[in-house]
Amino acid sequence: MPLPEEHNYTINDIYSLPEGERAELIDGTLYMMAPPSRIHQEIVGELFAAIHSHIKANGGDCRSFIAPFAVLLNEDDKTYVEPDISVICDAGKLTDRGCAGAPDWIIEVASPGSQKMDYLTKLFKYRTAGVREYWIVNPMQETVQVYYFGDQEDSVQYAFIDLIESKVLKGLNICLAELLQM
Repeated sequence: MPLPEEHNYTINDIYSLPEGERAELIDGTLYMMAPPSRIHQEIVGELFAAIHSHIKANGGDCRSFIAPFAVLLNEDDKTYVEPDISVICDAGKLTDRGCAGAPDWIIEVASPGSQKMDYLTKLFKYRTAGVREYWIVNPMQETVQVYYFGDQEDSVQYAFIDLIESKVLKGLNICLAELLQM
């Protein structure tokens, strides 16, 4: 019995999806995206508001974006992701279509169906692409796994009640329990 033929998708396939359908593309493999839950949207909204307010109040060069926002992670036509939150500090990476290259900071909110993707596949892709900071917020466990990449790589797991400091945005400390009024 012959093996099924692998299809190598490109960014053109993403832009050809029917209206309302969303997918991510990693190394030529297409991953369809389910609609997010209410708690997912609440967490993303509160985090984005805190990050955006911090950037505005401190006059930084960084810009924050909320999904759906296109990130052409490897600047090729084989990888396209839509992180829940992207922070880009190099305006030269911003295009009319999104971000060409690695954002400085990415936040993903895990769901039961996205955990393997968030904790394994995207962790590897983000790290090797040059993302400096990656947070995985897990509402099921009420934890935040924080990865710092660069000269001194580090990974720390926090509870929602902990105060978490961003290394990309100096002076920004976030407590998810406070943001969500838990």
